[in-house]
Amino acid sequence: MEVDVINMKGEKVSTVELPGAIFAAPIKIDLMHQAYVRQIANGRLGTHSTKGRSEVSGGGRKPWRQKGTGRARQGSIRAAQWVGGGKIFTPKPRSYEKAMPKKMRRAALRSALSAKASEGEIVLIDELKIDEVKTKVMEQALETIAGNKTILLLIPGNDPEFDDIKRACANLSNVKTLLASYLNIRDLLGYKQIVIPLAALDVIESYLG
Repeated sequence: MEVDVINMKGEKVSTVELPGAIFAAPIKIDLMHQAYVRQIANGRLGTHSTKGRSEVSGGGRKPWRQKGTGRARQGSIRAAQWVGGGKIFTPKPRSYEKAMPKKMRRAALRSALSAKASEGEIVLIDELKIDEVKTKVMEQALETIAGNKTILLLIPGNDPEFDDIKRACANLSNVKTLLASYLNIRDLLGYKQIVIPLAALDVIESYLG
């Protein structure tokens, strides 16, 4: 698949042949769904906790005698039906982690990238650079190259030269910057346009190609 490469002004500078193994892979919706559910589940802390009858304080003696009062029998004021009593069948700390083999996770990424490419939602730029480190300048540049849509901007690496780009994008509500090596199914499916510098494309190809 041949795609135009543009600069930050929206001008075409060249064309690039996207790797077919990554951007023309079979689109497997069930696999993408499984990877998405896994990522959401693994993000859950699982620290929720409530106290059962044996964990709440008080209730050490029987509130009244078994018979003769005309009231229902009670064994403890900390039983579940009492205010302040322990809870029944309530959450305890647990792990929601789901396992998924690396090959399947990467296949899901290829499927998502292929789906984006087939819909024309992949934008290649030659170089990630702006004249002024200002949010307004960055906003105008991204609107020119990707339109007024939600944008996932891939950063080639953690080099200091990209710090200005991250700062300029920080206050843009429709833009997220992400290291190319941290590409994940949730962000791929959650943003309309994927803006990829050529250097970031090399990073993606290095582990998905």
